[in-house]
Amino acid sequence: MAKLYFRYGAMNSGKTTALLQVAFNYKERGMRVLLLKPSIDTKGQGEVVSRLGVRRPVDVLVAPDMDVLDIVRRDMAEHGAPACVLCDESQFFTPEQVDQLFLVTVDLGIPVICYGLRADFMTRGFPGSTRLLELAHTIEEMKTICECGRKATCNGRKVNGEYVFEGAQVAIDTVDDVEYQSLCPQCWYREYRAFLARHPKVKP
Repeated sequence: MAKLYFRYGAMNSGKTTALLQVAFNYKERGMRVLLLKPSIDTKGQGEVVSRLGVRRPVDVLVAPDMDVLDIVRRDMAEHGAPACVLCDESQFFTPEQVDQLFLVTVDLGIPVICYGLRADFMTRGFPGSTRLLELAHTIEEMKTICECGRKATCNGRKVNGEYVFEGAQVAIDTVDDVEYQSLCPQCWYREYRAFLARHPKVKP
């Protein structure tokens, strides 16, 4: 049975590297994959780019108003069914698009593997990730470590080298003048409390 997989992890947990490895494994066996990425993620433009420097062109950049099930059906009509649908930065899909990815497995019998973040820099779930956690047949955590050595589960956002805890949910690293650091809960709350002390007008 085809399944919807959600493989999530904090920043720097190797999600895109793992996706590219899966794509390579299919290609090595003569099997085609369909690689999707939400268009809101402008890093790399029309490519998925691993922090290790490995990259691959995206087959379809998916805008928020696009129907993913229709994308896969049109791809099948032109090229035949892909062996797998791979999705990078899946937190940026809309909940409706996650429903459509689920239907790719149910109606079309094609496995879908989604890689992405579970929560944002304020530890709040992305709508797409929340829906994936509700629908995915299989949920897998990809692990990484904090600078202190503990397991990192949070994402810290930095602007000008300082952790910030306000702003829009979506800001792309290397594009929107922000950078991200994977943090354990203890370090995240330490930085959060320090931010509130520096900015007392910000409501926790």
